[in-house]
Amino acid sequence: MLELRAVSKRFGGVVATDDVTLDVVRGEVHALIGPNGAGKTTLVGQISGVLPTDSGRILFNGADITRLKAHARVAAGLARSYQITSIFRRYSVLENLALAVQARSGSSFRFWRPVTEEHALFDEARAIAAEIGLSGREKTVAATLAHGEQRALEVGLALATHPQLVLLDEPMAGMGPQESQAMIALIERIRSRVSVLLVEHDMDAVFRLATRISVLVDGRLIATGAPQAIRADPAVRRAYLGEELAA
Repeated sequence: MLELRAVSKRFGGVVATDDVTLDVVRGEVHALIGPNGAGKTTLVGQISGVLPTDSGRILFNGADITRLKAHARVAAGLARSYQITSIFRRYSVLENLALAVQARSGSSFRFWRPVTEEHALFDEARAIAAEIGLSGREKTVAATLAHGEQRALEVGLALATHPQLVLLDEPMAGMGPQESQAMIALIERIRSRVSVLLVEHDMDAVFRLATRISVLVDGRLIATGAPQAIRADPAVRRAYLGEELAA
């Protein structure tokens, strides 16, 4: 589904991603892990179109999207969440999701019209709210949601675009154990219908969710493989995981 071919990005003299080649296969949860400063968020920015790629190629469903704008990649089926929660904080859960559905569908959504005139739009928004675990919270203002609920809403905004592949950049950042378990459950629910590229530091979540794992260190990909192979890889343990995960 997604192919990166020798992708690189530099900021002045700093090489953020260095000749990265990897694939994301349809139907998998592919985790991208590595220490802070490894270049993971930069790589996700390149894939999503937020950051231009200096060299290399990015293919999505066989089409070269290397120079495609971010909104065009969303229209092609590539959606993203961010490290820092990005939602419409003053609007309700339902309004957030309805706006995302409207942006995809081109519906004539207007706040001053009766809700009954936008049945399909709001029905889809409610269905997404249920899928992300916010059923019954549709009227809640987004800014008043708990942190984990806000992150779930952000995933919902991505799902509203009907993606084939969703890029989740540290969705469990700042969460407590209960919130993390809720996010893991959400990713497990959506994985049956959407492929996932997951950037995450929670190794318990990574090894529970991932079909394959790629390890990025200092901008370079040092390993890709099944979770058990990555757990046992000496180079990966030295660079990131530590000996405690070798068993």
